[in-house]
Amino acid sequence: MAVQLTLPDGSVQDHPDGVTGADVAAGIGSRLAKAAVAVKVDGETRDLNRPIGSDATIEIITETTDAGRHVMRHSAAHVLAQAVLNLYPGAKFAIGPPIEDGFYYDFDVAEPFTPEDLERIEARMLEIIAADQPFEREVIAADTAAEMFADQPYKLEIITGVDEAEGAGGNEVSVYRNLEFADLCRGPHVPATGRVAAVKLLRSAGAYWRGDETKQQLQRIYGTAWESKKELEAYLNRREEAAKRDHRKLGRELDLYSFPPELGSGLAIWHPNGGMLRKVVEDYSRQIHSDFGFVYVNSPHLANAKLWETSGHLDFYAENMYPGMELDGSEQYRVKPMNCPFHVLVYKSQARSYRELPLRLSELGAVYRYERSGVLHGLLRVRGLTMDDSHTFCTRDQLADELARHLEFVLTLLGEFGFTDFEADLSTRPEEKWVGELELWDIATDALRDALVKAEVPFQVAEGEGAFYGPKIDVHIRDAIGRRWQMSTVQVDFSLPERFELEYASSGNDRERPVMIHSAKFGSVERFIGVLVEHYAGALPGWLSPIQATVVPVADRHNDYAESVAEALGEAGLRVHVDTTDETVGEKIRRAITQKHPAVLVVGDNDVERHSVGVRLRGDDTERRGVPLDAAVEELAEAFATPR
Repeated sequence: MAVQLTLPDGSVQDHPDGVTGADVAAGIGSRLAKAAVAVKVDGETRDLNRPIGSDATIEIITETTDAGRHVMRHSAAHVLAQAVLNLYPGAKFAIGPPIEDGFYYDFDVAEPFTPEDLERIEARMLEIIAADQPFEREVIAADTAAEMFADQPYKLEIITGVDEAEGAGGNEVSVYRNLEFADLCRGPHVPATGRVAAVKLLRSAGAYWRGDETKQQLQRIYGTAWESKKELEAYLNRREEAAKRDHRKLGRELDLYSFPPELGSGLAIWHPNGGMLRKVVEDYSRQIHSDFGFVYVNSPHLANAKLWETSGHLDFYAENMYPGMELDGSEQYRVKPMNCPFHVLVYKSQARSYRELPLRLSELGAVYRYERSGVLHGLLRVRGLTMDDSHTFCTRDQLADELARHLEFVLTLLGEFGFTDFEADLSTRPEEKWVGELELWDIATDALRDALVKAEVPFQVAEGEGAFYGPKIDVHIRDAIGRRWQMSTVQVDFSLPERFELEYASSGNDRERPVMIHSAKFGSVERFIGVLVEHYAGALPGWLSPIQATVVPVADRHNDYAESVAEALGEAGLRVHVDTTDETVGEKIRRAITQKHPAVLVVGDNDVERHSVGVRLRGDDTERRGVPLDAAVEELAEAFATPR
């Protein structure tokens, strides 16, 4: 019996029953067969050597694609587990997924892994890879798998979870073997270990089982894998550069912020330089929101739990909320994880007419989320954060224009902070659980897609990945060293207007339900600043720099003139520091350069006499002497002007 396979170009091929992805790739060409690592069958990624089984659309996945690297890194994680179990008899292994640019595996071992251990494990991995052991998939009954992994408690817990989810009787799981090693896994994997061309173990760290601090602490080994040694070397170089740009390190060096242990995990304090940086960023946010037609509101940091019951947060988000506190007798209050219910209450505070719509509300609102300690990371993942939140209430006829406006807003904002390389994900309606009208889902999804197309933003569709309450787009940027960051979100919401029974009077005086749009342009102020610091390696653009110019007097007798120079710069709106420390001119200049100040102005006897300055700009090793002060002020004010 033949099967018909439809290729990505639309062509259809007839193949005999039992044909595999490897067969199809070989039939197309030897180069494709050599590069292939997996096959996508009707959207499901499978092993190359697994029979396709029926008519389907197929796509050969190659090793140089993100999908191909994902499969290869999954296989590398299995090789890691195999090496650890070879070298450490009695070790228990938990889970080992691929992650961005790499993979990890969690182990329960007697002692934490040392750097020497990682070298030994990596050497064993290379031996397994050189042996080119084939990955073989087997589907077995859950109770058989329980016997197979009887001495592996973490695997048993996973099997039990599958068993309970599926119901009693006839439950099956898939197991992958390569020689003597077997692992519980859904797959897919590369055909054999030899396809993991280049691998490197990076570090080890503690990690709680299932991310739960109440459970066993395991040892996690992180690694990376690539399709060639050249790509591996390029990644390691990028990683080294990323370490230099680490915002936590630069935050200390530039005296921006810190994370005192007295505060607890996931909380930062901002020093004067960082406070000024925040002010500039937040002032910009307020101005651009105003320019795009938003008005400002403000909301408290906590509210009665009944609000969160109505909004649905206690049903869907409780694990990320801090525990309630009893106030006013028996009333329970919760600190807010979101600003949106408060903005809904602003809308609901009075009767609304279609003439008032769209109503665009915005707030720089502090929120608090109970993030697991294992995911906290400097400013990039915190427990106390400030959202540049906006919520728009509009009619369904206004929805398309409002979504286009939001995308224009996002791209303008990111562009004015120096980001130019954009990508987006469009998340569509889930197949099963969703609320609202199907027609409205289609209108919103089409509007988001059209906005991305018109803005010429490359995007991929995440079918069925939207929230149950509406479709959304997530905008990503590439930073200076090529890393991809998720930044802004534009989310349509059909649920909150329903939950809070929001209405407006239509032109026919009927009661209609508005559509709600959530958007956070920065994501959060904290995370956005962390990304900015890493993108610019701390050398922020002049308009963002907390200190834009340092004035360096050559000797004490020039201090008064240096202060007058600073005053002139300050009157032009520039942020200035005068260095009057008892150090040499060279030391003062080096300190300003190390602190990444955009401009250094040196003043000496001739400058006092001529009312001039010496100007040295960041990135330029030369100093222009005798620049008239008025000209220098005008030059710097123009160079460091804010975009708005």
